[in-house]
Amino acid sequence: MNLQDRFHSALTFAEFLAGATKNVELWRDLHRLSITPPAAAARANALAAKRHLLILAEDWCGDAVNTVPVIVRLAEASRTLDVRLLERDRHLDLMDTHLTNGSRSIPLVMVLDERFTEIARWGPRPRELQRWMLSTGLGMEKTARYRFIRTWYARDRGQTTLAEILEVLEAGPGQHAAA
Repeated sequence: MNLQDRFHSALTFAEFLAGATKNVELWRDLHRLSITPPAAAARANALAAKRHLLILAEDWCGDAVNTVPVIVRLAEASRTLDVRLLERDRHLDLMDTHLTNGSRSIPLVMVLDERFTEIARWGPRPRELQRWMLSTGLGMEKTARYRFIRTWYARDRGQTTLAEILEVLEAGPGQHAAA
């Protein structure tokens, strides 16, 4: 599996958004409203080497729509990060090597080094929300579960995602967060 070829053939965020058919306004709004604090950009710029973030996502995924725009904004504010997206359902071979508890959970952020070797990953959602999902959320009725998740993301405003992505980037090789 050549991740360099995958990365270069993957979509930019603008291309992903142009092809989106679900949650289009939410994707656009969350990207427009996402703000990378200067301190977060400085942390990304302080990385020892350039990092490529290859994200498996789908436009219908609520977790992706709430986290990917935040990650994209961080990359836009940084000299050390670039981001590309692959649609999970078109890349199941790659997804199946990155399962979360046996599930094709997205988004999945693969952190690639300057030679496009995977050195870390993050996903499918912030740790706190993932713990809640596994301990409580899966036992709830679907509508109530999704209402809780949407409220959590709205209150958090991407800050936990931003902090966790930076944590993974700064920790370096072998880091796997949130799963």
